[in-house]
Amino acid sequence: MELAQCTSSSPYNPKLFNFQTSYQFPLNRSKTSLIVSGFEKKGGVKSFVVNARDKGAGAEVETLVIEKPKKVKRYEVFEGYPTPLGATAMDGGVNFAIFSGNSVSATLCLISVSDLQEDRVTEQISLDPLTNKTGDVWHVLLKGNLEDMLYGYKFDGPFSPEEGHYYDSSRIVLDPYAKAVIRRGEFAVVGPHGDRWSQMAGMIPSPIDEFDWEGDLPLNCPQRDLIIYEMHVRGFTRHKSSKARYPGTYLGVVEKLDHLKELGVNCIELMPCHEFNELEYFAYNSVMGDYRVNSWGYSTVGFFSPMIRYSSSGARNSGRDAINEFKFLVREAHKRGIEVIMDVVFNHTAEGNEKGPIISFRGIDNSVYYMLAPKGEFYNYSGCGNTFNCNHPVVRQFIVDCLKYWVTEMHVDGFRFDLASILTRACSLWDSINVYGNALDGDLLTAGTPLSSPPLVDMISNDPILRGVKLIAEAWDCGGLYQVGKFPHWGIWSEWNGKYRDIVRQFIKGTDGFSGAFAECLCGSPNLYQEGGRKPWNSVNFICAHDGFTLADLVMYNEKHNIANGEDNNDGENHNNSWNCGQEGEFASISVKKLRKRQMRNFITCLMVSQGVPMIYMGDEYGHTKGGNNNTYCHDNYINYFRWDKEESSSDFFRFCCLMTKFRRECESLGLTDFPTSERLQWHGHAPGTPDWSDTSRFVAFTLRDKAKGEIYIAFNTSHLPVTVTLPDRPGYRWEPLMDTSKPAPLDFLSDDLLERDTAIKQYQHFLDNNLYPMLSYSSIILLQKPDENAQ
Repeated sequence: MELAQCTSSSPYNPKLFNFQTSYQFPLNRSKTSLIVSGFEKKGGVKSFVVNARDKGAGAEVETLVIEKPKKVKRYEVFEGYPTPLGATAMDGGVNFAIFSGNSVSATLCLISVSDLQEDRVTEQISLDPLTNKTGDVWHVLLKGNLEDMLYGYKFDGPFSPEEGHYYDSSRIVLDPYAKAVIRRGEFAVVGPHGDRWSQMAGMIPSPIDEFDWEGDLPLNCPQRDLIIYEMHVRGFTRHKSSKARYPGTYLGVVEKLDHLKELGVNCIELMPCHEFNELEYFAYNSVMGDYRVNSWGYSTVGFFSPMIRYSSSGARNSGRDAINEFKFLVREAHKRGIEVIMDVVFNHTAEGNEKGPIISFRGIDNSVYYMLAPKGEFYNYSGCGNTFNCNHPVVRQFIVDCLKYWVTEMHVDGFRFDLASILTRACSLWDSINVYGNALDGDLLTAGTPLSSPPLVDMISNDPILRGVKLIAEAWDCGGLYQVGKFPHWGIWSEWNGKYRDIVRQFIKGTDGFSGAFAECLCGSPNLYQEGGRKPWNSVNFICAHDGFTLADLVMYNEKHNIANGEDNNDGENHNNSWNCGQEGEFASISVKKLRKRQMRNFITCLMVSQGVPMIYMGDEYGHTKGGNNNTYCHDNYINYFRWDKEESSSDFFRFCCLMTKFRRECESLGLTDFPTSERLQWHGHAPGTPDWSDTSRFVAFTLRDKAKGEIYIAFNTSHLPVTVTLPDRPGYRWEPLMDTSKPAPLDFLSDDLLERDTAIKQYQHFLDNNLYPMLSYSSIILLQKPDENAQ
């Protein structure tokens, strides 16, 4: 029998031992064991003979000589545990566990911070499929000094795209469960040699990683009471006018939390803060004279990792400081009564289609993590090249584990799911036995078919941790599946109400045929949610969001102006339901500008008096413009930056927004637990009790009984003609104006501290004495019922 020599620099050693003595340890869980019988020196390398013996027969069946390098091992290597997945500090070491069902070999790569910059691997530990694999999970436990070390994996297996496999043993792939993803520490700085996809690695956790939460607990704000603010972490304070100490970071947001508190929001919805590669679209933009980047972040690399380059510390301390900065943001927001919701992108990843890079999932088990056609092609329901295989058992468990991590470890209060309809589609190779445990009659579903009870949404909805947080679905995808009002909800899911946005835009700009639909929106869209057993707060109402026009651009542009994106104005939505009020662009006549301000106030008023949950987009509180660009995903510049100097110069509109959010919070009737009935709400037209629901109607008015305010009269006139309305007669009471969007600031909102308040009210007293009120075109009003001291 010939002797085989192994010269690997990192042979697998289940445990370190004294080579001077004979030692026996198990080869696997069978009866076979290895007997170390001695050693000798060969050219400076210690060699020791290992006999494999079957205990049952007692006969030696094979002899192997393993050569051990001079270098003393830094780590003790043990079999490890298959759970939990990821890198976990335990048993005085770190356990590594990763799923890969179709690979034939796995290697754990340990990489020092300095070696990562040179694209070198510091140590490689080959995993034995007999001792380091349980089912489809590879695992190993290391003990030793792992400080400042990072990790990744190499997997070998078939490279056959037509069968859905992309294994490449030369590539280091990220652990999907890595809690911090490390490479570049500075935002939008290209790597050596212009490399946009530098090698990345995961942080190895330490048992001493700690953060002082100072007793932080979930706020558990009732969803009906939320006022959400959608924001971009970097864009919020990156502009020099923010004067932030740490601009463009989590800490920068903390510096400006008091602005949000003043605005009256109690929930921030953070655009993607999972690790992504902002250099994904990196290219020179000749229109702007800068470089296109992935600014928005809807292309995730690491779902467990916060975006490292949104921290002031960058990659310092292997990402631990970045994790703590995110936690600090959450803690400080909670101190101010502000919840934190994350925008999460589980519909696709940054690996794109078959031409995309191998970063993580593709090199681990492509056929499991992505939705594939029979010949290996990528389904593209996301519009971004691939579709995450959300309802596969392994993938849905990964998503649930990730969400629970962000709730329990990072203390976030909920999630908004981007293109959430993908979460309801059947996975590749759909098999009811595999998913449900038994066959279903008539089960003819194919990959991508919408499911009425999708397993992933079921798991999230019934998880004891996740069912208690905010769950918001963007209930559509790029494959044409539109589920607004129909998203599987288990009674707890809310939706971005895209129909609310479209209808309100149409009505406020004076389009015929929308008065009835507008009234439904004011009531929380019962036509969408009541039949399914949901409530008004299941509707997240918005006029503007990150994609599409800002509020200022909505009243400034009829057409998109996306030339700055470098795509010849071919990107972005063409149907915006906008109106420029008579002139296209920022520069317009005084009368047009006045009308635009009035329309902006009308939109905010509608948002704040509607049942449901209002959401404001960052910058709309001062009238931020993107120059008519409705798809600013690629701009890390003033187009997307919050302009704090503009906020100061637009203080009149900011004041109006603050007063309207305050009014909403004070009104018990504007956050109802159920849809309003006739006992609470009455509809009116130009005369009391005579609403006009005809196709030509551009007027909607109603009164609302409120336990705090008494009775409230609210009216919208979106006609180009003024009208004098007759108010409901309430003996013993009079109507007092509170808000009128046709008035110049500060008379647009008659707050108690306004010096001119009494004078302004007296100017309309002759109308009010006769239960009348004049409304200009394109205006809205709020009047409050007050006791009439002069009543006989």
